[in-house]
Amino acid sequence: MATPVEKPAHLKNKRRAFIKTNGKKVVRKIANYQSKQSKVPDTPKLDNSHFPFLSEFTDNWETIQAEAREVLKYRDAIPGFHEISPDQYRLSTENNWKTFVLFGFGQRLEKNAALAPKTSAILEAVPNLQTAMFSILAPGYHIPAHKGVTKGILRSHLGLIIPKDREQCRIRVDDTITPWKEGEIFVFDDTYEHEVWNDTDEERVILLFDFDRPMKLGGRILNKTFLNIMKLTAFYQDPKKNLQTAEERLEAAIRTADANMEAMSDPAG
Repeated sequence: MATPVEKPAHLKNKRRAFIKTNGKKVVRKIANYQSKQSKVPDTPKLDNSHFPFLSEFTDNWETIQAEAREVLKYRDAIPGFHEISPDQYRLSTENNWKTFVLFGFGQRLEKNAALAPKTSAILEAVPNLQTAMFSILAPGYHIPAHKGVTKGILRSHLGLIIPKDREQCRIRVDDTITPWKEGEIFVFDDTYEHEVWNDTDEERVILLFDFDRPMKLGGRILNKTFLNIMKLTAFYQDPKKNLQTAEERLEAAIRTADANMEAMSDPAG
């Protein structure tokens, strides 16, 4: 059994705890308004027909899968989720849930995106894209039940590398359980309780991305204001800093791998 990640010392800061506790109260209060402003159903899972841009992902999933496989060559340098976002220490233990981030908080990570250029180009066409990553789940790992931050954002999963016994690799959103399937995509509202199991001996890789919920004008203004305020807090600043460090670490790993390959191919070596 994996050892739980210990709560980072800086997360025990009283000011941070106060902001997090009261922030949750504010989020709950505005969720009802966001629901009323939504142009799509406020349900745990949403039908793909509401999002025409999803067809680009299913039409090109094998290309995206191939780029994910290239990224996995540097698996050891890909950070755990808690290394990017320390607040997620309860969900991510050791290196059981790795995340290769392509877009963070609406910003493209140029070095990472260069390793998956076609995937990144398809993602850029998603209206109001917020975050996108290859999500890599270790064999036998369980992500505990949890809820997302805001109803103003929806989440999509595209199956890329799925264990053969796919029924044992699944996500529960509210009371609906969905096994992933290669080439299939779905959208859900992560403010509903959800949890993940990979009860197989194989790795699971998906493309995970978040985008703004389609809403009326009032909802869009509120959502933009909320996200701008979030960007002023440590909940945004910490991951932003950690993403830069992760990119640099991966870049160093690639340079080392390239140098090793060059040395191996040198006939004079």
